[in-house]
Amino acid sequence: MVDRVSGERRSWNMSRIRSRDTGPEIHLRSLLHRAGFRFRLHAKDLDGKPDIVLPKYRTAIFVHGCFWHRHTNCRNATIPSTRAEFWQKKFDDNVARDRRNSAALEAKGWTVITVWDCDLKADPDRMLQNLSAKMREVA
Repeated sequence: MVDRVSGERRSWNMSRIRSRDTGPEIHLRSLLHRAGFRFRLHAKDLDGKPDIVLPKYRTAIFVHGCFWHRHTNCRNATIPSTRAEFWQKKFDDNVARDRRNSAALEAKGWTVITVWDCDLKADPDRMLQNLSAKMREVA
């Protein structure tokens, strides 16, 4: 299937995709704050710069988009038909980096939680309950 937009337009579209302060990330931060959790954002001193860090619970939370981070069995984790090899390598590199960062944080004694965009959209209240339970186990 041929791309319906020009290369310049596609490049412009892709440049607008943000890596921090995304909609799902802001939504989760709001839920956590309302539940009484206090946190830091994008801790540069931690591997992978987690999206949300709860120092009191030694917990790092990554909010992942299903497309970019390849959520297993998710309908949003598609591969573009144009330049599929390029995209597959990019996705594989993202997943490998995510695993390395999680392993490094866990080796330093941090609990790592990955929140997927589709799960957060589907049932935010249940997501908050699960996160609260995990963090209270650590405390």
